[in-house]
Amino acid sequence: MIRIAPLGRALAVAAAASLALAACGGGGTTANPPAATDTGSAAPATSAAAPAKGDGTLILGTLLPQTGSLAFLGPPEFAGVDVAVQEINEAGGVLGKQVEKIHTDSGDTTTNIASQSVDKLLAQKADAIIGAASSSVSESVIDKITGAGVIHFSPANTSDSFTTIEDKGLYFRAAPPDKLQGRVLGDLILADGSDTVGIMAMQDSYGTGLADNTTKAVEAGGGQVVARVDYDPKAADFSADIAKIKAANPKAIALIGFEETAKVIQELVKQGLTADKHKWYMVDGNLSNTNYVKMPKGTLTGVKGTQPGAAAPEEFQKKALAINPDLKDWNYAAESYDAANLIALAAEAAKSDAGVDVAKELINVSKGGEKCKDFKTCVELLKAGKDIDYDGLSGPIEFDEVGDPAVATIGIYTYGEDNTLTDKVDYRTGNIAG
Repeated sequence: MIRIAPLGRALAVAAAASLALAACGGGGTTANPPAATDTGSAAPATSAAAPAKGDGTLILGTLLPQTGSLAFLGPPEFAGVDVAVQEINEAGGVLGKQVEKIHTDSGDTTTNIASQSVDKLLAQKADAIIGAASSSVSESVIDKITGAGVIHFSPANTSDSFTTIEDKGLYFRAAPPDKLQGRVLGDLILADGSDTVGIMAMQDSYGTGLADNTTKAVEAGGGQVVARVDYDPKAADFSADIAKIKAANPKAIALIGFEETAKVIQELVKQGLTADKHKWYMVDGNLSNTNYVKMPKGTLTGVKGTQPGAAAPEEFQKKALAINPDLKDWNYAAESYDAANLIALAAEAAKSDAGVDVAKELINVSKGGEKCKDFKTCVELLKAGKDIDYDGLSGPIEFDEVGDPAVATIGIYTYGEDNTLTDKVDYRTGNIAG
């Protein structure tokens, strides 16, 4: 692993790690997550006024995107949870009982699906809710979840706002705050020889936060952000926004957004700001193998993107493909797997499935003890009276006092001629604080 340079210093050049994104095939009959319409029709229920009490059965709810602007993230995230629960139950479950899971749709901020899904999960006595993928969606339901004494654990939220948000000690995340990805992205742009940068960022907590952190890294390294546009992701046309970037003539353009990035790219090409003339950079919210395949070949050749998390190991990919053979992206699959395992291990350590009890042990099982990497090994150590340090598929995940990972890994991916990600991946690991 390569250590990330502190803010303001250029990153050391990382050796390429040829880790394939496409997994080997696998078979199986496990059902895919339920259709989004199953959740959308759920009748709202009143959330509990007092912290939930444990009943001896750990129930994991998921609040992940089956619909909306981040729907491409849903399949790998659901699969990550499913693999973890399968392994946990094969190892005997938690507190002597099989773990139950309930999948629901998070939608996005244009709908009320997330709130309805949370009501459904609370009514079914979920002890912890894994999700949402979108920071803005999580912000919209965090009070309802934590107010009911339930753990809110996101595999993918990166907004810096969660570091200081009021969460009653019940919010955790496996993905690092935007300041780490922003630092990597800014340093990467400078290391590639671009000292003038244009930024197109969607206008929400994720987009503006990551843009702010990228700007800090570029400027601290001696570069200049010559144009920045915070745009409405629902806009029908981006021509005026791109015109502002074009007028500044940056050497590099950072694209920070979700699926609407495909429309942004079409306008970039239309106005002559192609990737071979102005280096493009993407981020986790728009880094996908499916969003750009219909574009003319070569549109994204050489474009780079940053994605929090280490590579999903081949053995894990095989298990996930056995659950969902249609998986093509692995974004946040490992983080979702780690979230389910950490919650289960904390429940064992707490000897309780109640959210407030489990939350008190999540930090403890993530650091400071004997290292272990899967539920079976870790739970055997716990039952033997040992203190454990779960090191996950996505990285070490050592929680700090506010539920953020203190150390994390960012992958740097490259697109090929067919507009999909190649197996050329570099990884940078560093402390969130710098």
